[in-house]
Amino acid sequence: MTVETSPESQTESPRRSSLGTAAARNLATTTKSAPQMQEITSRWLLRMLPWVETKGGAYRVNRRLSYTVGDGRIEFVQDGVDVRVIPRELGELALLRGFDDVEVLTAIADRCVQRDFRAGEVLVERGTPAGQLHLIAHGRINQNSVGKYGDEVGVAVLADGDRFGESALLDADATWDCTATAETAGTLLTLSRADFAAVLSTAPSLRAHLHEFSRLPRQRQNKYGEAEIAMSAGHVGEVALPGAFVDYELKPREYELSVAQTVLRVHTRVTDLYNGPMNQTEEQLRLTIEALRERQEYELINNREFGLLHNADFKQRIQPHSGPPIPDDLDELLCRRRGTKLFLAHPRTIAAIGRELNARGIYPDHVDLGGQQVPAWRGVPILPCNKIPITKEQTSSILAMRIGEDNQGVIGLHQTGLPDEYEPGLSVRFMGINEQAITSYLVSTYYSAAILVPNALGVLENVQIARRPA
Repeated sequence: MTVETSPESQTESPRRSSLGTAAARNLATTTKSAPQMQEITSRWLLRMLPWVETKGGAYRVNRRLSYTVGDGRIEFVQDGVDVRVIPRELGELALLRGFDDVEVLTAIADRCVQRDFRAGEVLVERGTPAGQLHLIAHGRINQNSVGKYGDEVGVAVLADGDRFGESALLDADATWDCTATAETAGTLLTLSRADFAAVLSTAPSLRAHLHEFSRLPRQRQNKYGEAEIAMSAGHVGEVALPGAFVDYELKPREYELSVAQTVLRVHTRVTDLYNGPMNQTEEQLRLTIEALRERQEYELINNREFGLLHNADFKQRIQPHSGPPIPDDLDELLCRRRGTKLFLAHPRTIAAIGRELNARGIYPDHVDLGGQQVPAWRGVPILPCNKIPITKEQTSSILAMRIGEDNQGVIGLHQTGLPDEYEPGLSVRFMGINEQAITSYLVSTYYSAAILVPNALGVLENVQIARRPA
């Protein structure tokens, strides 16, 4: 038997016996969180760097004079991304060996043009006219030619400090006898035959040298290439002691403080009417400062003038053995400096390190850092920094550094005591209220970083972080 119901009875809802929650919420106080921000990271670099007070807005790094003539390799001076050849180092070239006119050598060095190359780029081709000398500041270059039976053969692998094309400076009919292909990205300096001829035409001493090739006594250096300090030890009696002095670089590197700034704008209506329970200006300022600190750490890593990746000495940059970051790579990076305080790597790179260790049945150490357990290798903490770039080929870099001014390491630079200082080295300056009733604040922070000696910072480059196929 079917019971029919009317449409009114089908749509009628149950009668309530109490106040509903939707209506009750109109009288309730909502519990709110402070504004959240996904961009905030641990910023280990800012936390670990010792910050040195930099009055006058610049920090000068004085070093002992350092160059090594006679070792067969050419050395360079780095100033951010700019590279210059040391004039005296041109004495490594066969045609300039023994030539000691620094003024002429400087003129030749000033005519060397910097060229950055990428991996896979063909720098010169076999059989084409040769008109330049190439000095390799950084990178790895393969030279290939044609063998006895017509097949392609490898001639040489050139790296930091090597050169090719020296004969082209004097021979107008010279051709390249090898094809040079870049195996990694890098930098070289080129000197054209025309530029060399221009210097030669105004330098009688150079013309005389090219006919005589006189011999220059070698400058004495220590194993680090610094000018040697003469001394005597183990002598008996009244022995005449050698005189000595410590020579310095004539043009030391100066690091000027950089700045990160933004203008924070808050409408007066917002601060007047909606300032409770949280202060709108303070919350806006807190998030702005967090973003400014994130940008500060990014610049310390990537800035082309003072960033650590661009200012690491070429001799302190190494390549992985097989691509992924294996324990041997970390050991080689670690052994190149005394007192390494920390490794710095992208979180994905740290994951790749963990995979390589696990594949070998090795488990990383952990050390306590400010109450937090972090992974370590040989007792040196491996700290995450998502500001280290990852290339489209899925490669990245690992930094290892000694820190502190007393340890001749890496230091951060800032200046405190700024007008309207809000935090050390960060100021918040009131800029006024405009005609739209908007209050403006100038938020500024000044900073930089300095590498006191070249071996304070090392970089493991081109680390493959992608997963291997199963």
